[in-house]
Amino acid sequence: MKVGFIGLGIMGRPMARHLIDGGHEVHLMSRSGVPQELVDQGGIPHRTPREVAEAAEAVITMLPDTPDVEKVLFGPAGVAEGLSPGKLVIDMSSISPLATRDFARRIEELGCQYLDAPVSGGQVGAEAGTLTIMVGGSEEAFARARPLFALMGKSVTLIGPNGDGQTAKVANQIIVALTIEAVAEGLLFAARAGADPAKVREALMGGFAGSRILEVHGQRMIERNFEPGFRIELHQKDLRLALEGAREMGLSLPNTATCQELFNACRAHGGAGWDHSAVVRALELLANAELKRR
Repeated sequence: MKVGFIGLGIMGRPMARHLIDGGHEVHLMSRSGVPQELVDQGGIPHRTPREVAEAAEAVITMLPDTPDVEKVLFGPAGVAEGLSPGKLVIDMSSISPLATRDFARRIEELGCQYLDAPVSGGQVGAEAGTLTIMVGGSEEAFARARPLFALMGKSVTLIGPNGDGQTAKVANQIIVALTIEAVAEGLLFAARAGADPAKVREALMGGFAGSRILEVHGQRMIERNFEPGFRIELHQKDLRLALEGAREMGLSLPNTATCQELFNACRAHGGAGWDHSAVVRALELLANAELKRR
């Protein structure tokens, strides 16, 4: 298939590489420029989203936020200008479910199909091709896209109509944020009580508290490795979507709001670009203690 890929950051770059390695003709565009490594591997660079859409049968976007997706799709020289009937647009960004439904309607009015397909798994999952992909759209469009998803992820689920993929991603980000915060509290408690947090984490991995987050992010906290796999500012954007949606529905999400405030505290200390596991640093400031390996 001729595939377009727009957005080649931490996540998009390895995802596009998997499509190239899978034998597809991949047309690339990024506002920061197309990485030479992808061109060397066979990717075809373009200057505008319109050029990508003109060249491709299916166009994938992987962008930071809702306004970025809207600009790439519908702005000057955007994807919409390069589409012809029958093409497929797949947004794999994490954005507003409500806006997604509007974007889908506008793309479908052009005679094309639209899928929202946000992912979970972070940079590690993107590099390994093991992402979890949550999809909203029609069964027909999903069937067309499934061979592409299979190259980028290992768990691919059609949730329901357009917007449901983004709704699932928001739910995922609520759970991830609260679990990271719980791991941080537990390990900080252990360290303050005089136990070795590394040994505590090792013990907990074998019990009911064991999780991928305790494994990966607990280790990051202990090692003080906050180089971003997923930046705090991006997780904040996802929690903002959750809290905005909750307000519209009259739903209370008290612990989601607390996590957002802890992320705010990290940002106040220059941590917008830290990995989201660095929420432990906000808790350390509150406790006047540090999670240290003994």
